[in-house]
Amino acid sequence: MTDWLAALSDAGLADAATALYRAEFGGEPDGVWAAPGRVNLIGEHVDYAGGLSLPIALPHRTAVAVRRRGDGRLRVRSGLAPWDGAVADVAPGNPPGWAAYLAGVVWAMHRDGLLGSDFGVDVAVVSAVPIGAGLSSSAALECALAFAVADLAGLPTDDRGRARLASCCVAAENEIALAPTGGMDQAISLRATAGHALLVDSADDSVAPVPFDLAGRGMALLVIDTRAPHRLVDGQYARRRTSVETAASSLGVSSLRVAADQGVDVAVLDDPELVRRARHVVTEIGRVRQAQILLASGRFREIGPLLTASHVSLRDDFDVSCPELDSAVTAALGAGAHGARMTGGGFGGSAIALVEASDVDRVACEVSSAARSRGLVSPAFLCVDVAGGPATRLR
Repeated sequence: MTDWLAALSDAGLADAATALYRAEFGGEPDGVWAAPGRVNLIGEHVDYAGGLSLPIALPHRTAVAVRRRGDGRLRVRSGLAPWDGAVADVAPGNPPGWAAYLAGVVWAMHRDGLLGSDFGVDVAVVSAVPIGAGLSSSAALECALAFAVADLAGLPTDDRGRARLASCCVAAENEIALAPTGGMDQAISLRATAGHALLVDSADDSVAPVPFDLAGRGMALLVIDTRAPHRLVDGQYARRRTSVETAASSLGVSSLRVAADQGVDVAVLDDPELVRRARHVVTEIGRVRQAQILLASGRFREIGPLLTASHVSLRDDFDVSCPELDSAVTAALGAGAHGARMTGGGFGGSAIALVEASDVDRVACEVSSAARSRGLVSPAFLCVDVAGGPATRLR
């Protein structure tokens, strides 16, 4: 049987978060806020190189029930290990684990002068974003709390304010959770436009909505959670980021985005591995530009070959795929998908396939069958035909 991952309704999320808050803290929260996970259509491992990405917000969201405190302390609860502590004690690696993503947000907002020294919160978390699937569950967690804190503190939540909150969330992930990711995930979670993909330019943090109405064209995006372990803090992601930065330095440019824009030949690099890493980044930025043009002109099916080329580049030049992801992509293409690729940081997680709406079930069955035949874990699926909206208050 095919396993489909369902998104909770806003009311269901709000009720679940409120119930957890009451059980853990007693009383009522000041409100409930939520932020979405994301799928990146194309533009992988380029955000930390100043590149371009084209993500969409998922209907699957993380909700936080929050009450403000006046003693500079944090208490966070979910189905995982609880954590209590003072904002002043938050530091790189402390708290450990999932709580770092929450504590780091409040820490970063304090550091940037957005909050008074006595600002603290009690937080209860409920999520419908699959953890470890490469669908940005960490950014959804960060952004839900950042938006809640901004709301409670009376901070601006227009696009400029959301951009500043995204910066705080990136700092939380990089400096406290010690995950050296870029800023694309936080940008889409806080600044998405419903019904659109978002062209994220990491060189200047600008965003631009791009039409993404697959349902209106009889199409869907099949998201395939391979359930392969997805870890970004085991050193692999950091090594890829370091190699990208080393390649840029060796080429004499400030970033590989500059190399892409100036047509710099990365083949002049002495190290074959650096050539491959840089080639992926430069060609991926080009694929994003092409995909944006095609979507803007309504030629949705034509982005399929770009998705597949992205996967080949991530697999062969960037070395971030794995057997589970390759199996899913190969099976989806064999079943008639217009294009398919891994999405997210890699080393596990999810793949996506651009398919006709009438083919969703058949493609999912073929992907599942391929996994079984290879002795791999059975994947789970979610189907997206329109992009979700940004972080918001639920109640």
